[in-house]
Amino acid sequence: MTNTSETQGVPQLELESVIGFSGHVISGLRVHPDREYLIYPLGSAVILKRIKDGKQEFLHGHTNNVSCISVSKGGVYIASGQVNFMGFKATVIIWDYAKRTIYAQVLLHQAKVEALAFSPNDKYLVSLGGQDDGSIIVWNIETKKAVCGSPASAHSAGHCLTVQYSNTNDNIFVSAGSGTLRVWELDLPNRKIRPTECQTGKLKRIVKCIEISEDDKFIFCGTTSGDIMKVNLKTGLLSECGPAKTKYSLGVNVLRVLKSGDLLVGSGSGTFTLCSSTNFKTLKKVELDKAVTSIAIRGEGQQFFVGTSAAQMFRFSYDEFKAELISTGHNSAVKDVAICFGTSELFGTCSEEDIRLWHIDKPKELLRITVPNMTCNSLDFMADGHSIISAWNDGKIRVFAPESGRLMLTIDNAHRMGVTAIAGTKDCKRIVSGGGSGQVRVWELQPPGHRLLETMKEHKATVTCIKIKSDDKEGVTASSDGACIIWDLVRFASLQMVIASTMFRTVCYHPEEYQLITSGTDRKVAYWDVYDGSAIRELEGSQAGAINGMDITQDGKHFVTGGDDKLVKVWDYMEGTVTHVGIAHSGSITSIKVCSNNRTLVSTSADGAILRWRFPHPASS
Repeated sequence: MTNTSETQGVPQLELESVIGFSGHVISGLRVHPDREYLIYPLGSAVILKRIKDGKQEFLHGHTNNVSCISVSKGGVYIASGQVNFMGFKATVIIWDYAKRTIYAQVLLHQAKVEALAFSPNDKYLVSLGGQDDGSIIVWNIETKKAVCGSPASAHSAGHCLTVQYSNTNDNIFVSAGSGTLRVWELDLPNRKIRPTECQTGKLKRIVKCIEISEDDKFIFCGTTSGDIMKVNLKTGLLSECGPAKTKYSLGVNVLRVLKSGDLLVGSGSGTFTLCSSTNFKTLKKVELDKAVTSIAIRGEGQQFFVGTSAAQMFRFSYDEFKAELISTGHNSAVKDVAICFGTSELFGTCSEEDIRLWHIDKPKELLRITVPNMTCNSLDFMADGHSIISAWNDGKIRVFAPESGRLMLTIDNAHRMGVTAIAGTKDCKRIVSGGGSGQVRVWELQPPGHRLLETMKEHKATVTCIKIKSDDKEGVTASSDGACIIWDLVRFASLQMVIASTMFRTVCYHPEEYQLITSGTDRKVAYWDVYDGSAIRELEGSQAGAINGMDITQDGKHFVTGGDDKLVKVWDYMEGTVTHVGIAHSGSITSIKVCSNNRTLVSTSADGAILRWRFPHPASS
């Protein structure tokens, strides 16, 4: 996890909800056999989400992103594998579902666990290593030890990509990948697994996924070529391949066999179909907007859940076969978060291509504003709540209406190397923006347009954060050039500069506005005097990695920080000590905000997750 010495003895923040789903993990979304919970990965966590009311629980134990998930047939265990850095071993964790705890942790694969499968009677778990590893290992669940292992594919074949267990026999499983399809038999007395190659004749395919029919007669293989091979499990011979005419665009990512024998198929282009298992003829079809990566069947197959690479989850009923969107999330790093001032009911997040608005109490997306092929670097709500101002990497400032998402104003060529930071004045008449080349600009909003009031050029590098004093007469900008500049926003001149050997990422005014706090790559939280720019005190903000985000409560008694160490920290401003720590992020924290009534804290991360915490210190009147 994280550095334990740092978090020892410090009370933990209470996590209220998480928005996000690692939709790129193939077959990452599962339904537990009890039919009550969805199970899916988010960064390095495994999330259990109750279907009926959305209540979430978290399984923490992985040190890096989860790469695969499997649930045992009886539902007693969940297994998850992770990726790790080159040269390091990647963990497989077997979880006790009832207790929500780690049952066993096994370490043999290099760098990545590619796939996992439980034997039908929960006796064994088979794990497949990634391409730097290339081995298959069978684990005895009861003894928590490896029974045996073997290279996954022959030297002449390519990488193995997936494994699947027989439905009736604890000693038989199947592996497949690039030019390899093998049926394995476990020989327990001799502690060996012996492969039999399947014969696919002239067909040369890369198999991405396998499903075995309920009676264990056939293996269905989804390929990158967009067709499905049906292979006899006993003889290892190809029985048929289809569909003959229209192949699945961008390959077959995931397959599921229904009780009826028909197949559910998800493709790389977002096509989701029900097709017959004899000639692979399409019976029902829906187009989703991004690659289908998971299909999870609930119960007998009257209902199923589909996950996509866009981090979306859909619910389907067998009869209707219509997609009902049940959850959304960012599928790339969240760059910034802003909470609507005063109401504390709305918050906004931004990432590549879009800005999303969320309701603070229900983790539900209210609005999505998309600008294709662009990245939104920063956003803010104007104090009156009537507009969202946003900074984009194409050098434009865009102003949107928060109810409709309508584009109200575009300021073209606002900054040469992209707009990197933005803030609005309290009177809602001006915007202060910062750019990649270090310029700070002040814009006046005049219905129906805008005008540039001033350009201030003192920073030598990217402007990373802008804050404006409550009287709108002064502001402060932080930059990765190692300086924070306090500006007079009436005369447009710099009043004061604070310098440190760091790349500043974030700055806040104390509400009484005679002090600033800053942080950045040097991991220090520094307090500065606003009038003379002198350093007042310095705290060790983090033991590992930069601090990327910081916010201060309206009463000025507490502030919060988050950064590359993945820890959310709540600090006492006067004491300079950490009062609470939040451990749940699995990617670097990119931004963090406290709502104005001190009820909620929202933090976002580089893996696309948005976390909502209960803020531990009630507002003082």
